[in-house]
Amino acid sequence: MNAPSVSDLPLRWPTAGETRAPYRLYTDGAIYAQEQERIFRGPVWSFLGLKAELPRVGDFKATFVGDTPVVLTRDVDGALHCWVNRCAHRGALVCRELRGNVGANGTHTCVYHQWAYDPAGNLVGVPFRKGLGGKGGYPADFELAGHGLQKLRVDTIAEMIFGSFDQAAPPLREYLGDEHCGNIERVFERPIRVLGHARQYFNGNWKLYAENSRDSYHGGLLHLFYPTFGIYRQGQRGWVHLSKNKLHQLLQVCKPAEDQSIEHYQQASSRKAQADAQLEAPELLRWVPELGGEISLTIQSVFPNVVVQQISNTLAVRQIQTKGITATELVWTFYGFADDAPELTAHRLKQHNLVGPAGYISMEDGEAVEICQQGIAGSLDETSVIECGGSSVESMEVMGVDENGVRGFWAGYRKLMGL
Repeated sequence: MNAPSVSDLPLRWPTAGETRAPYRLYTDGAIYAQEQERIFRGPVWSFLGLKAELPRVGDFKATFVGDTPVVLTRDVDGALHCWVNRCAHRGALVCRELRGNVGANGTHTCVYHQWAYDPAGNLVGVPFRKGLGGKGGYPADFELAGHGLQKLRVDTIAEMIFGSFDQAAPPLREYLGDEHCGNIERVFERPIRVLGHARQYFNGNWKLYAENSRDSYHGGLLHLFYPTFGIYRQGQRGWVHLSKNKLHQLLQVCKPAEDQSIEHYQQASSRKAQADAQLEAPELLRWVPELGGEISLTIQSVFPNVVVQQISNTLAVRQIQTKGITATELVWTFYGFADDAPELTAHRLKQHNLVGPAGYISMEDGEAVEICQQGIAGSLDETSVIECGGSSVESMEVMGVDENGVRGFWAGYRKLMGL
């Protein structure tokens, strides 16, 4: 008799709770399938896009919720819709373009057999429905209304558009919580315009990046550019706030004070920054105060699939797309405000060199995800150790010296997954 496969064995969470995460979570196909069902198609709200990406009637954008292809649209009345990009006839992709416009009265038509849908996902046309010459066609009781596309609930906060498969999911504002809604409204305080996109691929499980974005502890260690040039150093005034449901984290950092020098950082860190390092273009580091305060860095991790970023004057959202057990795509959408002066827009564009797939700050995150995925191979009975700051999953009024947000992620994850 053959021994049971890894996926046949039940996952038992360690008794140490959220201070341990089993490595099997990143490699088990059965767990990945459960995540798609219980999380991405479960009672959560997933980020779909920004309103500014669909400014006109007839605009559409193809994206993903987990590994399910979906299309976000704007109809003739300006309303937003989202539906699964899977023809109700034979399951083919209906929309094969990344984005575009079908016009005020246009349809989305499946190329295979020409079934046509309106922007809301309703079936509006089927070729040869009545047959040809009295032969063939569909049954007399075939109704277009019974064969539309699967639709998601859609709601918005400021510029951000979210969707949910689950009719029982709590209202979006309740799901996010007041503080997280407040920060979204802060970083999208007035009309925006999209400045560009970037796509980044990781050979690693999506949860490794979800942990990474919540791990303020690594910021001044892995990303040496941060402390070297004073953008972020452990000890700066800041905070890490977790939502009530523990699913979301808001990390915010204020501009360094005079007593938060590189020497102060060097005394506490095991990795030393180059104190005399200089940039050929020091204007890259210039921070133009905006958004109504002294916060110069925000990393807001919203479960399950988006990070809202304010790093100096770079503003962006990062959408996490699962591409299998050990593959993840990160889609960056950079934006500025519609009324920005040309000089500020140029400054934002230059500062995009800090972030994105090859950014001076964020390029190491992709490598961190991949070396973790590589390192856990063959160690499925082992666990990570998540004890910096103890075992708390509560908010903190200091930042960079704990892993509360990572433990909070696992607390929320376990509840959704029934672990």
